[in-house]
Amino acid sequence: MLETRPLAEHQPKLGEFGFAGDDHVVPYEVAPLDVRGRTVQLGPMLDAILSRHDYPEPVARLLAEACVLTVLLGTSLKFEGKFILQTRTDGPVDMLVADFTTPHALRAYARFDADRLQALVAAGETSQQKLLGTGVLALTIDQGAHTQRYQGIVQLDGTSLEEAARIYFRQSEQIPTDLKMSVAKLVTPGNGGAREQWRAGGILAQFLPQAPERMRVPDISGGDGDPREVAHQPADNSWQELLALLGTIEPTELIDPTVGAERLLYRLFHEHGVRVFRGVPVSDQCSCSREKIRGILEGFSADEIKDSTEDGGIHVACEFCSTQYDFDPAEFAAQ
Repeated sequence: MLETRPLAEHQPKLGEFGFAGDDHVVPYEVAPLDVRGRTVQLGPMLDAILSRHDYPEPVARLLAEACVLTVLLGTSLKFEGKFILQTRTDGPVDMLVADFTTPHALRAYARFDADRLQALVAAGETSQQKLLGTGVLALTIDQGAHTQRYQGIVQLDGTSLEEAARIYFRQSEQIPTDLKMSVAKLVTPGNGGAREQWRAGGILAQFLPQAPERMRVPDISGGDGDPREVAHQPADNSWQELLALLGTIEPTELIDPTVGAERLLYRLFHEHGVRVFRGVPVSDQCSCSREKIRGILEGFSADEIKDSTEDGGIHVACEFCSTQYDFDPAEFAAQ
């Protein structure tokens, strides 16, 4: 279902190349290895999403990875629609939601039990596996009304988001896929003094050969094996070489603004030649609105409106962007 977005025709000449910078997903192609993929560094957009909720640091790190994974996959959609990542687990962080609406809008939030989280922090047990616990990761593609949703489900049982994404591609997509993600809180100087800012980055690579002799046999069975293990490996070992190259990436390279997407790709693939395409911008943009919430309330019965009234009004806060909408119950009295 997930394919690389059609690549831009324009290729900058030497001297006119513009770096994509933060909050842009950069598609790339390494033709000699038959590899295509995307990479991204999230900066101000991610910091705005995490800061507005003032999440505890372990929760913020988890949601940041969810955002990176969502934009890497969501920007591959070739139609108008949504890509939705959601976890439901029994851990202290029992829900993560990130959804990407084409062509560029991302929103995200996390739900957590503060007491259980504090207990884990006090015990020094803040790994993703401990925070998430056991449950599922659902990856959903929604093409809108009158179409059927496509959903892939991955079990989370001592599994990180990065590992779960590999399992998803192995079992659902059956395309050799690998990815790496990194999250950090950086201290940056400013006029009002130093401030902390969240950054995150990731890179995704897929083996998508055009030559029949290099194509994989498509019938990969599921199972509990290593998600990196690929059946019917290409004879020239190009995929293994790709894995080795990705293994050289340091976590700091994925989030360092002085490296950037294009420099990282050059470091990895300059011996083979890498073709980099125009970046796809992503933005912190919620789809909530007063009109949408009013439409929901108009469907309430008189008793439901009464039950929703508090301190003389109806107050609805968006879980994603924290915007509060206030309504007078009298607006719905005629229902």
